[in-house]
Amino acid sequence: MADLNESLKKYFGFNNFKGEQKEIIQNVLDGKDTFVIMPTGGGKSMCYQLPALILDGTALIISPLIALMKNQVDSIRGVSEKDSIAHFLNSSLNKSDQLRVKDDLRKGKTKILYIAPETLTKKETIDFFKELKISLVAVDEAHCISEWGHDFRPEYRRIKEMIKGIDSDIPVMALTATATPKVQGDIQKNLGMSDATVFKASFNRENLFYEVRPKVDVLKQIILFAKERKGKSGIIYCLSRKKVEELAETLQVNGIKALPYHAGFDSNTRAGNQDKFLNEDTDVIVATIAFGMGIDKPDVRYVIHHDMPKSLEGYYQETGRAGRDGGEGHCLAFYDYKDIEKLEKFMAGKPVAEQEVGRQLLEEVVAYAETAMSRRKFLLHYFGEEFDEEDGVGAKMDDNAVNPRPREEGSDKVKLVLDCINELRETAKAKYVIKILLGVSDSEVKSYKHDKNECFGKGKDREQSFWMAVIRQVIVAKLLRKEIESYGVLKLTDTGRDFIANPKPFTIILDHDYVSRAEDDSVILNQKAGGGATDENLFKLLKDITKSISKAKNVPPFAVFQETSLMEMATQYPITMEELTNIQGVGMGKANKFGSEIIAAIAEYVEENNIERPQDFVVKSVVNKSGTKVYIIQNIDRKRNLEDIASAKGLTFDELLTEIENIVDSGTRVNLDYYLNAVLDEDKQEELFDFFQDDAETGTVEEAMEELADEDYKEDDIRLMRIKFMSETAN
Repeated sequence: MADLNESLKKYFGFNNFKGEQKEIIQNVLDGKDTFVIMPTGGGKSMCYQLPALILDGTALIISPLIALMKNQVDSIRGVSEKDSIAHFLNSSLNKSDQLRVKDDLRKGKTKILYIAPETLTKKETIDFFKELKISLVAVDEAHCISEWGHDFRPEYRRIKEMIKGIDSDIPVMALTATATPKVQGDIQKNLGMSDATVFKASFNRENLFYEVRPKVDVLKQIILFAKERKGKSGIIYCLSRKKVEELAETLQVNGIKALPYHAGFDSNTRAGNQDKFLNEDTDVIVATIAFGMGIDKPDVRYVIHHDMPKSLEGYYQETGRAGRDGGEGHCLAFYDYKDIEKLEKFMAGKPVAEQEVGRQLLEEVVAYAETAMSRRKFLLHYFGEEFDEEDGVGAKMDDNAVNPRPREEGSDKVKLVLDCINELRETAKAKYVIKILLGVSDSEVKSYKHDKNECFGKGKDREQSFWMAVIRQVIVAKLLRKEIESYGVLKLTDTGRDFIANPKPFTIILDHDYVSRAEDDSVILNQKAGGGATDENLFKLLKDITKSISKAKNVPPFAVFQETSLMEMATQYPITMEELTNIQGVGMGKANKFGSEIIAAIAEYVEENNIERPQDFVVKSVVNKSGTKVYIIQNIDRKRNLEDIASAKGLTFDELLTEIENIVDSGTRVNLDYYLNAVLDEDKQEELFDFFQDDAETGTVEEAMEELADEDYKEDDIRLMRIKFMSETAN
């Protein structure tokens, strides 16, 4: 063991090992199978790199991260004078490169070879490795073996047979940064490592602060967050490539050095953007989960999830890229249950078992986002680890701990839940148990005659979210357990049975109500800039100016600026044309046509009243480059039938009209006369135009429908004529 310190110093220049690295490496050198569960930043790679350099022969490192193998190989070559000490073998190499790698392997020059599992499945590869002396096989990202892991790869299921095909006596290592007890069992079973020595480091990253916010006005929140940390490195994860590109561009126009990264870019672009981030030529990378796997940038100060990921394991691994140097690490996630519903829809069409697994993993994500208990305690419990939320290392390092939610004594509520589960003979999932407590008498409940149960309806004085919070907290308190193999059926523990017989005090923490919070802030969702309280005096002044412009131009006031736009102006105080175009419903055309008097009045008002403008809070929007909008405008110019335009873009007619309304409301003019003349009589067109010109107060479709209820107008007719009116008078 003493010699290991010398080897560490010789190869890597370190004086001391981290955590259990030394014991792990000795276990490998002793020829024993080894299973390492160690959080990101704990030093997993050292656990196979050092023994590989010490042992005779070549170590095979099986990794799914083809795009990052070169980085890992370069880091190994940095400890040696010879490049041949480490290679990778995957589909990115051409024929001559593969021959050169194999030649170095035959000559015994190569100590470490990174290989993709897909490459290892080929018979010619197995036959080639039989010729070599293999010192050990390390399976990196071993969670990919399990369908319960966050990145399941079917080809990982064949690794055991591939290793046996080379030599059944080779010592095997499995390494992962995330593994729930279920995933851990899957890995050991699938690799035939039931006798392996298991080294499990704590999952408690004490320097990370965990926070979840409702997904309201998310662009503004992200820009503010990044501006407050100007010059610091951050990663922002999005689920879609389109959102990655849009968000990166929006950050750039708001003065934040940001670059996009996703698998759709060519390899040069990906590598270039990654290098700029590593070399600190850019502060922020906006990425899909394709970025960051294996990236060793120690000073990432924050990780933001624009969208909640598909599993808590994925979330934990991605947040683990923050603060790897032990310094500040802020993990901020934005949550909206609608995003979860979208992810559930994506699962449609997959095998039923896969859908069940996916849904249960998503339920854990929802539970984490909505919980009011310490997020650190919740996460560590998920990974099978206890945590003292009052005195544990890293306590008070999450939003719930800093701003605790209300609590209430709830032993009677806990007993009711446990009694209900007992009465259902421990055969139900949480949602069904809650259905019984709330007294929901649907066909499923009636078919099992559970509406006759003693517990039926006994919890209808509280909401569904309350009972879900109780169940989550009771699981963490180990009165219940979720049986994963049966997709989340609730089972009583011995402690839970004892509680039924002898109830004890139990404090229930009330959950966040994200739904009502999102509804409270719904106005902000429709703003480009948003925020703050409306300045009523300025709002009245702007309404008067709008009326005077409307009289001068002989158009109704709403055709100049709609009230929602005026309210936002009275919040943001725009005093330049550029700032005015950041206001909802104000495009460049409308700003140029009506804006000069407005911004002059606001500038004078700001100066007279000594107002500090919230311009740091204004989110500049990028020019909308939506292919759909461009396509619609071009095809209207070509006088193409609207139904055909909708069909070509996979839109309903209603959705197409909404797109056209948005185009017109932002200041772009369109001419629909060719279509209107085909579907609506000239007299009706004139009558509707006159209504918007002379009688309408707000100019909305709803107002027209109500005022013209006695007339024979379809809603689509009114919408089309409003588009014509706004296009001709307002733009």
